Amino acid sequence: MMRNQKSKFLIFLFLVSFSSIYGQYTNVINSNKPGFSESPYSVGKGVYQFETNLFFRNTSIEPTFSTPSSFGIDLLFRTSFLSEKLELNTQISYQRDEIAFKNIFTSSYYTNGLGRFTIGAKYLLFQQEYEDKTKEVRSWKRRNAFDKKRLIPSVAIYAGLNTDMVNDIYKTGSMSPKAGILLQNNLSSDFNIITNVFYDKIGTDFAEFSYILTGTINISDRWSTFFENQTIFQKEQTNSNLGTGLAFLYSRNLQINASGRFLFEGKSQGFFAGLGVSYRIDKHKDSFKELDENGKEIKDSPISEYNKRKNGFFNRLFSIFTKDKSKKKTRKRVKRKRN
Repeated sequence: MMRNQKSKFLIFLFLVSFSSIYGQYTNVINSNKPGFSESPYSVGKGVYQFETNLFFRNTSIEPTFSTPSSFGIDLLFRTSFLSEKLELNTQISYQRDEIAFKNIFTSSYYTNGLGRFTIGAKYLLFQQEYEDKTKEVRSWKRRNAFDKKRLIPSVAIYAGLNTDMVNDIYKTGSMSPKAGILLQNNLSSDFNIITNVFYDKIGTDFAEFSYILTGTINISDRWSTFFENQTIFQKEQTNSNLGTGLAFLYSRNLQINASGRFLFEGKSQGFFAGLGVSYRIDKHKDSFKELDENGKEIKDSPISEYNKRKNGFFNRLFSIFTKDKSKKKTRKRVKRKRN
């Protein structure tokens, strides 16, 4: 009985995490994987999230010099401790690449190293709020009518820095900035669309403009799927891919996923396969607010002063290095009277 109730509770949290009513922090892990796009929402303060992906990429050898195959691991680390709307993240990939030369004969060699090392941050500018129609019992039509607010997306901005601490074949000559706009439309509780637009490697000879369009669907209590298109416009050629995959919610802090893609890189064609795990360490704590009889926050109250002290800049900055001290609970003895 208890196990069944726990399972239903996890299912409920899973559905809530993909619905339109969630804010920055969710009770269930909210991962960007297995897609390439990025949600405008932060993981929330006190959350340390790791999103890993083991990948294999293979394409035909068309140009004179190319990288027809790559095998490696991608790691995305996400956290937030300054603001609920601000997320700091780092993306690193380590891979083994095949470098091919095609002329009269075809030759190749392999090289190992970092393919990417990018440090970034995103900030939520606008979060769309939707009407809760579950309480509408008088009109079936109003209860099931489409909320036009869902056409207006939540918006975040992204800023990052490519460190150029990568393998020689991926170096651009210097560190370079990356900027982007992140959008998300929750068209229903089971379907959302994420749109990303990026301008990457700005100021280098390898600057590129790209967009990603991702649709995510909940197909059951614990399973979800996605469909995605990414197109990258470079100076020499245009690269595009079409992908799909599955994600499985194993527990509230653990997600397992798999994906596959068709690649179109200039004249080359091929495929991409990935298998990943997303895990988070959840240390999130809700701040307490004192409200008056009308539901408005009382300013300069003892609770608000406490929150100000606890949420100071340096307290938040160094709080990740401190451990919570467990409080000892005292147990009172109750004297019983004899009849």
